[in-house]
Formats: sequence, structure tokens, C-alpha cells
Amino acid sequence: MTKLTKNDLSNLNAFCTVERLRSFTHAANELGITSSALSHAIKNLEERLGVKLLNRTSRTVAPTDAGTNLARRLAVGFKEIGLALDDVNRYRDRPFGKLRLSVLTDSARLILGKYVHHYLAKYPDVQLEISVNDQMVDIVAEGFDAGIRFGGTVPEDFVAAKLGDELKWVTVASPKYLFKRPELKVPEDLLHHTCIRLRSGRGEVFKWDFSRGDDHRVIEVQSNICVNETALSIELSLAGVGITYCLEDIVKKHLLSGELVTVLPDWCTIDPPMYLYYPGHRQVPQGLIELISTLREELSLHRDMNNNVY
Repeated sequence: MTKLTKNDLSNLNAFCTVERLRSFTHAANELGITSSALSHAIKNLEERLGVKLLNRTSRTVAPTDAGTNLARRLAVGFKEIGLALDDVNRYRDRPFGKLRLSVLTDSARLILGKYVHHYLAKYPDVQLEISVNDQMVDIVAEGFDAGIRFGGTVPEDFVAAKLGDELKWVTVASPKYLFKRPELKVPEDLLHHTCIRLRSGRGEVFKWDFSRGDDHRVIEVQSNICVNETALSIELSLAGVGITYCLEDIVKKHLLSGELVTVLPDWCTIDPPMYLYYPGHRQVPQGLIELISTLREELSLHRDMNNNVY
């Protein structure tokens, strides 16, 4: 029987990660090392075993027959190791380890930016890594433990935990922009204004939804400017460039200060809340349930404080 060293175990884990993700770049990101270090580890493993495990080209990575067999058998072994460590972790009084999240820009600012420090204070042994990306990321393929998205965009077959209340979309502009410009009474009046269009993570340009009672309208605004980040669209509105369509909570402080005002205040859209979601077929990562609980608690406290303001 081959005697295993510490480096062997590390390299075998690295090999399994590459074989599972079929990508050196993605595997390196998940392992928290450079691609060159990962490539060196696989090379050392192949040299030590005297067998080629992976076929690599500039675009693809695929296991050899030997690599496929080794990965299959190692998966069983590493699963047992993981379960054994989980049993040991039950004796700890708090979670630890790395937790990787993929979140939208809006959820990063509205939820994590405001409340995640409470979680980190409670669970200092958790290493939280947050990737902010408005693209629709496959969190399983990219090696994330969980994601945060709008309720209507959470993929099927995931466990989804609601964070906060429903979301209100509004149109806002600066008093500087609105001065001496045509008055807006109905959503169609936006077609005569400069509207800062927003391109979504899926690539399409948002259409602006409006509702008032049972009346629902969708406006495809036109202008000479389009951005792919809400924060930039708000900055442009603050500078007097035009009208922005965004979540009310994101611009609340600008509305309170008078830097921005709500356009068409009788027209808005209410959408489902944000959700944190994660694969249901995997064991829940260390610290994830505690993160959900902390965020829900802080969001509830924030809502109660707002309700008590007279």
C-alpha cells in the first residue's frame, strides 16, 4: 500500500476538485490558490503516481480512464473524511471554515453591506467570501455555497430562504433635472424624458413596470444612455442626467435629503423579496444556517424600527 504524505492528500483533493469542475481556473478559485500552484500540484501527483490523470487543452479538462477511476474512489473517501470532521465539529460551540456567496449588487448593498458585520462578530471563525456579480451564476458549477437573488430569479431545485419583505420599485430624479422639464402624470410621459436605462445580468435592457391599483403598464424607455449597474444610474440621476428606475430602499437616504424625488409617486411595482438559496442535495455548509438566521433577525429589527418611527 502506498504511504500517503501530507502533500499527497492535498494534491489528491486538488485533483478531485479539478475533475469535478473540469476547470483549473474554477478549481483554483474554490481552493483559494493560484492556477499555477494548482497545475504544479497536479503535475507532482501525476509524477509521483507515474500515471497521467488529466487530459488538458487550452479550453478543456477531462480525466483519463485512470483519472476517472481514481476520482470515483476518492469521492467516497473524501466524503467519509468530511462526515468524520462534521462529527468532530459538533463538539465546537460555533461554526468555522470558509463560506462562499454569490450575490447581486443590490442584495450586497441592501442586505450584506448593512448587516453582515453582525454575523462576523458572532462567528469570527467563519471566513466569509462574497462575490458581487449581476450575472446569473451557476453557484454549484462555480463552487459557491449559496447565492442571494431576487425571488423570481432563484433557480429550481434549490432550498430558498426569504430575506426581508417585498421590494418596491420607484422612478427617481433630481430636482435639478426636473426643473423646467415637462410634468409627468402617467408612465407614458417618460417617453419624453431622459431615462437612464439599465441592462440586467442576463444581458437584456430592463423594461420599466408600473402599477396603480389594477392598472399595470410596461414602458420600454428610450434614451442615449444605458448602464449595467444600479449605483452608477443613481449617481447619474444625482448629477441631473435623467430619471432612474430602482429599488426604493437603495435611494431612501437621497429621498430623505431631497437630493432625489420620486417621479410618478402613485405608480410603482411591488416584487418578491430577496432570497438566499443553496443546493438541497448537499450537506448544509458550516455557518450558513447561522447566516440566514442573523440576516433575518437584523432585517426584522430594522423593519420594526422603521415602523416605530412616527
